[in-house]
Amino acid sequence: MSQEDEIRFLPYEEAVKIVAAIQEEEDVRRPDHRILTVYNHDDQEICWFDFDEVIKAAAAKDKSEEKDAVSNYILRHLPDWAMDI
Repeated sequence: MSQEDEIRFLPYEEAVKIVAAIQEEEDVRRPDHRILTVYNHDDQEICWFDFDEVIKAAAAKDKSEEKDAVSNYILRHLPDWAMDI
């Protein structure tokens, strides 16, 4: 991957300002597959994440911490181009 293709993430503080909701949804292209869609305050889709990958990467200690762990993971991995939406 070249430096030009490298994904850059927004600072957490910026991501918090633009993200209004993170919604678990069915992947319309792959039945029985879940995604996490990220929406801004205008109800526009910003991007999406693979549900299983995020659950694994967020590494919540138990089910009660899962929602916060997933939200924090996504807010720390929001691509910088999300500001352009």
